[in-house]
Amino acid sequence: MPVKGIAKRIINLSGFNLTRIAANSNSSYQRMIALNHFDVDLIFDVGANAGQYALEMRSIGYKGKIVSFEPLTDAHSRLLGNASKDRLWDVHERTAIGDKEGKVEINSSQNSVSSSILHMLESHKEAASTSGYIGKETVDLNTLDSIGRKYIKPNSRYYIKIDTQGFESQVLDGAKDILRDAVGVQLELSLAPLYEGQTLWRDLIDRLEREGFTLWALQQGFTNKENGRTLQTDGIFFREA
Repeated sequence: MPVKGIAKRIINLSGFNLTRIAANSNSSYQRMIALNHFDVDLIFDVGANAGQYALEMRSIGYKGKIVSFEPLTDAHSRLLGNASKDRLWDVHERTAIGDKEGKVEINSSQNSVSSSILHMLESHKEAASTSGYIGKETVDLNTLDSIGRKYIKPNSRYYIKIDTQGFESQVLDGAKDILRDAVGVQLELSLAPLYEGQTLWRDLIDRLEREGFTLWALQQGFTNKENGRTLQTDGIFFREA
């Protein structure tokens, strides 16, 4: 048996599968192809947590500018550490991004990534046992319109990634100006209510289409492992013109 066949058999026996990286089988690679197609050179990473998204983008070859926003103290500290050796990765001072300026209380979750300004519903907790809230922090709240322009150059082709656990609509409300010139948007689309008062997928898709964006790709996000139901998916939108 050829070496490649032996390696594939060993990997299969370990419970994994070896496949060629392609846009139809690897969501990160699909995203990178789309970013290249639209010549994206700046990513606004809203809801960065510790920088997992930015690190993933670097791992698949994105070489442009990244600007990350994160409100939680511990996550922001880890974010600064991850970005410290990357000269094209800026971390904004600790703040939440929303529809107005002021102060806001954010709920911190056990797993950190499920933290949200909104109240979490039981449907979320049932699907992720480590997602429950364990504390609160009062943080600054700003709009992307008020702080984003300083990172944009006249010829920037920028992409806005939003991962704010049910607060996506408020982020868009505070980015009406900056959204007009965005090349693309990526945000979480909840197929079922997970946070109190959140906007669900149909309304978010309709909203971005009215803004001139086309739904470019859907990528699997949060799934309930007990029943197989997809609760959230990542929606990627681009302005075709």
